[in-house]
Amino acid sequence: MTNEFNPYPQAAPQADHDGAPGQKPISPRLALMGVAVVLVVAAVLAGIGILSRFHAEKALAARTTELAAPTVIAAIPRQGAPVDSFVLPGNVTAWTDSPIYARTSGYLTHWYFDIGARVKKGALLAEISTPEIDQQLNQAKADLNTAQANANNARIQADRYSGLVKSQAVSQQDTDTFVNQAAATAAAVKSAQANVQRLTELQSFEKVYAPFEGVVTARNIDTGQLIDSGAGKELFHVQAIQTLRVYANLPQTYSQNVKRGSKIDLTFAEHAGKIYQGTLARTSDAIDPVSRTLLVEVDVDNRAGELLPGSLAQVHFKTPSAGPAFIVPAAALIFRREGLRVGTVVNGNIAHLVPVILSEDDGANVQIVSGLSAGDQVIQDPPDSLIEGEKVRVVSPGGQTDAGGK
Repeated sequence: MTNEFNPYPQAAPQADHDGAPGQKPISPRLALMGVAVVLVVAAVLAGIGILSRFHAEKALAARTTELAAPTVIAAIPRQGAPVDSFVLPGNVTAWTDSPIYARTSGYLTHWYFDIGARVKKGALLAEISTPEIDQQLNQAKADLNTAQANANNARIQADRYSGLVKSQAVSQQDTDTFVNQAAATAAAVKSAQANVQRLTELQSFEKVYAPFEGVVTARNIDTGQLIDSGAGKELFHVQAIQTLRVYANLPQTYSQNVKRGSKIDLTFAEHAGKIYQGTLARTSDAIDPVSRTLLVEVDVDNRAGELLPGSLAQVHFKTPSAGPAFIVPAAALIFRREGLRVGTVVNGNIAHLVPVILSEDDGANVQIVSGLSAGDQVIQDPPDSLIEGEKVRVVSPGGQTDAGGK
């Protein structure tokens, strides 16, 4: 190929000194608008990120709080039949219960009754030998004779001087001396008589007598033992069992329904099928602030000797119903220092501790006669840490979470 010669060559294009060929320059206004758009987009993206993190943190906190609340099972209590009778344990005690101590010191020479023996009032239980007391009594009697002799002589002298002073045969001073001596010796006689009486009564304590009719339930001494006076060592224990006292603690809710003189049935495990009738003799007329119960005493005739003091009785009370009763599991009870409580759920998810009073308890379930009402949501097995006003997650007995617990 050959280059052809162009006699009219074309002129070269002239360069644009303001930019690339064919490109117009960007105005400052458009540049500012572009920067503003970029900043707005960045701010929007940053705000969206911050809001998403805020909502995530809020949801996490709510979820944490929800999981921190204890999960409890709540159910409506079952209504029980009205209570018109109930059984309480009773402690059986003797009508009179007395330990017998020695009033004088010495050696036991003989005892006459052993355990189980029936004794009459004034029966001789034992004898104590007290040779020291005997010798002290003999000495006191001799001192009394001496004091009486001195007093008699002083009285004669005083009478004689009182007669002579009238004729001025003796001085008034000597007369006053003998009169005062007679008075002093008379006082000494009274002191000696009191000492003799004291030792005589102390010597009478050598013989130990039964203070009332009853049965000897303990004998803690034997022949030849050294006996010290006082309450250091019990010699015998005697109980009067012709009539027995049965003590029971009646719940406060029934305290106004029992009357003195009413007949009360008693049963004993060792006498199955047999009912003993007692009489409500007295009450303490005060509620125990710890147990919220009233102490009552039921007296029962025991002349047949079938019942034993110290045994456990079942006391059957009959009383009008104090109101509706509700049955809940025994595990629902909460024992606090303030008293017995039951946990309920209010406002869907708030724990409320209710003070209650029990009636019957069969071990698995208890009957509540005060504190609950129909429709209460009772927490079946509350945690030990449950407190008033605490939020809880409520689960129905079937295992489904209630709406109020979400």
